[in-house]
Amino acid sequence: MQLNEFHASPNRLPGPRPELPDDIPNEAEAFIDPLELEAMALILEHSLKVHTTHHFFCWTQGLLQNLIRHEVLICAIRKSESPVFHVDSFSSSGGEPALINNLFNQDGPLVSQLLESWKDDHFQPLLFDIAQEGAAVNSVLARELLRQGASEILAHGTHDTAGRTTSFFIFACRPGSIEPRQRHLLALLAPSLHATWVHTQFTRQTQPGTSSSQLSRTELLTAREQEILGWIYQGKSNIEIGMILGISPLTVKNHVQKILRRLNVLNRAQAVGKALSLRILDGTPQR
Repeated sequence: MQLNEFHASPNRLPGPRPELPDDIPNEAEAFIDPLELEAMALILEHSLKVHTTHHFFCWTQGLLQNLIRHEVLICAIRKSESPVFHVDSFSSSGGEPALINNLFNQDGPLVSQLLESWKDDHFQPLLFDIAQEGAAVNSVLARELLRQGASEILAHGTHDTAGRTTSFFIFACRPGSIEPRQRHLLALLAPSLHATWVHTQFTRQTQPGTSSSQLSRTELLTAREQEILGWIYQGKSNIEIGMILGISPLTVKNHVQKILRRLNVLNRAQAVGKALSLRILDGTPQR
């Protein structure tokens, strides 16, 4: 072989171009433009400053929204060998995170289908249309996401050496918000997303003076909702609560509806019972 023949194609050795595996993103998906590259750098840099759940909320609902527009982000991590996931969800569009958290572990059809599809695709980021796949038929989680206008899902996670899911992230998006190329962006971000979120869990568990009942108060109900639920426990009507707190009965009614959704119950009596079991209520409203 002559020297000039060897240099005819300087970017690769002579011979046929090898076929890439199916799970390797194509060039259109894998290409990152300068703005996306800058956004990626900022996301990774600021991940080092995330130490609390509040920081994580600001990180995902601010910087991360620049790359993956979403209505709800669901973060699930498996508890040791248990089939139950610990779940946190985040939304900047007025969703009910506590409700989503409860529905995730209650749901069978959608969560199972997402996890199985992810594993069947060799743990590659997954694009999923709730409406077209028919997963919403028997799925309480799918119905809630559709109610919030999020019918498309981009999902990815992490797994151990045995192929068992360790964490799983679901970006629930409005129709047309995500593109196939964002699968590649999520694949690049997933390790940082996992590590950052796990770090906030460890920090929260080790903060001095933080009990499980205090976490329940913080995550499930606002201070006003706890106050209203306390008066419901005392047998007060919406009109009476409104007079006590100086707000309208309609405002009280709206708060009560939010309380029912957050606690995932059907009526006021069930709300009181669940709040007592979670130690959200001590039986005496604080004035």
